[in-house]
Amino acid sequence: MLYLWLKVAHVFFVISWFAGLFYLPRIFVNLAMVPAQSEVERERLLGMAKRLKRFMIVLMVGSWATGLAITLTLGGPGTWWVQGWLHAKLLLVLFLTAYDGYCSVLLRGFRNGTNTRSHVWYRVFNELPTLLLLGVVILVIIKPF
Repeated sequence: MLYLWLKVAHVFFVISWFAGLFYLPRIFVNLAMVPAQSEVERERLLGMAKRLKRFMIVLMVGSWATGLAITLTLGGPGTWWVQGWLHAKLLLVLFLTAYDGYCSVLLRGFRNGTNTRSHVWYRVFNELPTLLLLGVVILVIIKPF
C-alpha cells in the first residue's frame, strides 16, 4: 500500500515539475522578445519566472524524493538497481535536473540584463524537456533492457 501512495505522489510531483519545465522557457521566449522600453512587461515576466522557478525547486525535490523512496520500498539495490532501464532513466532525470539548473542560470541572466540569446534559441531550448520526457516514459513503460 505504501508503494502505491508513493507512486501517486511521484506521478503528481513529476507532472507538476514538467509543467514548470515546459512553461519557464516559454516565459524566456517572451522575455527575449520584450522591447527595451517595456520595463513594466519585463518586470511582470521576470516576477512570473522567479515565482515559478522557486516552486519548481520544490517539485523537483519531491520528484527525486518520491522516486528514490519507491526504489527503496521495492527492495532497494537487490532488485531495481540492477535493471538497465532504471540506470538509463536516472541518467535522463539527471539531464532534466541539469536543465532545470541551467534555467536558473538563464533566469539570472535576464534579471541582470545580460541575456544575449534570441527568442528563437529559447523556442528550441523549450523542446528539450519534451524529448527527455518521451525517453523517460519509454524506459518506464516498455523497460527495453
